[in-house]
Amino acid sequence: MKSATEHMAVKDDLLRLDRQLCFPLYAASRLITRLYQPMLEPLGLTYPQYIVMLILWEDAPCSVSRVGERALLNSNTLTPLLKRLEHLGYVRRARGTADERVVQISLTAAGNALKIDCACVPETLLANVSYSPEKAIALKESLDELIRKLQEAPGRNST
Repeated sequence: MKSATEHMAVKDDLLRLDRQLCFPLYAASRLITRLYQPMLEPLGLTYPQYIVMLILWEDAPCSVSRVGERALLNSNTLTPLLKRLEHLGYVRRARGTADERVVQISLTAAGNALKIDCACVPETLLANVSYSPEKAIALKESLDELIRKLQEAPGRNST
């Protein structure tokens, strides 16, 4: 049987920063977002706007809720972001004809043209960090699996 001191030592070890899964994910996210900034800034995009544009280049026209599901963003975060993209001339928002509660997002000609300007962003990012495409693919597959597991976790709040 472990003493109280041994039990606390085990608990303390679990609370070490270098033992946490969440911290390297958080740090990597912040660092990678920072690397995107100089590539996206000349295009007038923030990283979250870039993510939304990636979704729209695949799915537009689509509903705001669809964009939110794919970007893992709540509507209170997504709405101002979409308004800004609309102000920039990249998207159009329109209420659905069948159901006015549904807002549809479509790309403008400028939004479609922006795709060409963004085409080099992923390769440039990988080249800037000297990370092999094979490692990037393996990491993405692992993270996709983790995200699915986290979404299935009991007690999980919506995005």
